[in-house]
Amino acid sequence: MRNSLRNIVNTLVATKCIWVTFLAFVLPIKLATDYPPELKQESKCAYVIIVMAVMWLTEAIPIPVTSLFPVFLFPMVGVAPARAISSAYFSDISMLLLGGLLIALALEETRLHYRISLYVLVLVGAQPMMLMLGAMVSTWLLSFWINNTSATAMMIPIILAVCESVREVRAQSVEESESKTLVTYEVEMRDVTVNDSSEIQNGRTRTKSFQENIESHTVFKDKTAEKEYKALAKALCFCVAYGAFCGGMATITGTPPNLVLKDVVDKFYRDYNQNESPITFTSWMAFGFPLSLLTMIVGWLWLSFRFLGLSCFKKMDPDTKAAINAAIKKRAKSLGRMSFAESQVVVVFVSMVFFWLFRNPPNIDGWGKLFIDEDVNNGLSLVSDSTPCILLSTLLFILPEKRPNLFCWQQGSPSYTPILKWQMVTKRLPWGVLILVGGGFAMARASQLSGLSVWIGNLFRDFARQDPTVMMFVILIVVGFTTEVMSNPATAQLYLPILRDMSVSIGINPLYLMIAATTACSFSFMLPTAAPPTAIVFATGYISIPDMAMAGFPMKLIGIAMSMLAVNTWGTW
Repeated sequence: MRNSLRNIVNTLVATKCIWVTFLAFVLPIKLATDYPPELKQESKCAYVIIVMAVMWLTEAIPIPVTSLFPVFLFPMVGVAPARAISSAYFSDISMLLLGGLLIALALEETRLHYRISLYVLVLVGAQPMMLMLGAMVSTWLLSFWINNTSATAMMIPIILAVCESVREVRAQSVEESESKTLVTYEVEMRDVTVNDSSEIQNGRTRTKSFQENIESHTVFKDKTAEKEYKALAKALCFCVAYGAFCGGMATITGTPPNLVLKDVVDKFYRDYNQNESPITFTSWMAFGFPLSLLTMIVGWLWLSFRFLGLSCFKKMDPDTKAAINAAIKKRAKSLGRMSFAESQVVVVFVSMVFFWLFRNPPNIDGWGKLFIDEDVNNGLSLVSDSTPCILLSTLLFILPEKRPNLFCWQQGSPSYTPILKWQMVTKRLPWGVLILVGGGFAMARASQLSGLSVWIGNLFRDFARQDPTVMMFVILIVVGFTTEVMSNPATAQLYLPILRDMSVSIGINPLYLMIAATTACSFSFMLPTAAPPTAIVFATGYISIPDMAMAGFPMKLIGIAMSMLAVNTWGTW
């Protein structure tokens, strides 16, 4: 009987792509066939969105594949023509995301990210609380410029190596000082390494090279010492994941929900004959950076208290501290001098940040003013944040990886290898993310053309009786917990168009609620399935689901409190 039940469950899991897809299309079919005449378009559009939401939520098929549904569903049910839906998939925001992903690949290819991370760890030292800060700050900084998943995947091997150094040094210290008997046994450990490619499936990224490896480790008979070590390992893993989430909030390219916000707001302002919305790289960083920094600092203090307790303030044994510092410095020293390719990527990277910050800065004329033609685009600037991003990312296909051996400058045959190779890019670029974001743009376009988003916004007119701060608090909670069961970009694409039209219908600035909802999309702290960073740290084997829930729930409340503070203070300036 038990075996039969297990077989039935296994069969249902194996065939999920069939029966879940069937139910997703059939259960809400009444919306597409039986509707009030005055709500014909709105009802049909709602049917498609519900189908997509169920498919995204259950991941019956890969999320990027679900993101292609609008191309055939909206025309077939009679909501919008295929041409209008297909043209929504690739926009200026998509090009900005593509350029950012290419520069992130250059960081990985030259291993510049590894050097930055180790230097931060060398700087903060071996004190447990400072090690946590070093792990968090390293991932936080990386997540400014590359996606959260890549930043986490880059940092985890470094953190696991630090954990092993801590284990070995502390084991030796206890053996020498207390002459304790050490017991060696074989444990099954997940050895996380980052392959050249991170596979993005279902809109989420997982590293291809998670391996289970049987290794011999030394542990204490003294259970207290072993418990302290495991608590530090858990804390470091959480610092990496939460640092990635916090860092993604700081820049417009740091995480896909920020780009979804920019696209929705840009289109809204264009509808009112404005060339560009107030959401630029500079303006968002002025808002997002302080929010990101505060959330990271408070989160670091919370994780320190949660896993280290009052011992986080204790001074570390000098011998142990020196040994751990030596292990970290040895790894950093083994990198050698900065390579020719790394130095060029640094120049490209700094140039990109400069161009983003000074394209259209407040109170002064930026370089964007140089590209104005009175006869084109109503006399407004022709460039956007995607312009320097794509320009500099294409340079990476030209700049040499090593000093070129041409015209007999060096011995040997002539050679010239660029930093980025197209064959490598086609294998490693997360194309699924581009499709996922494009699918959300298409869904938002259909909602607007059909009038669904306006209709939903009108339903919330009674909500206008509430104080805007109360409205924001409710939205932060709803969106923050939705991200635990739905991918962050899909959550942003679902809520932002609704909040835009709802805000207009009740007479408040749409940016007030939309920005709050966008920040809440980054609060996927509680479950390993919520977002790729939490899945990656869960796969290390140090963290259990109860650990993640108990650490993540207070962290989510911290994020909500920080967002309310940010939007209602410097967000209004």
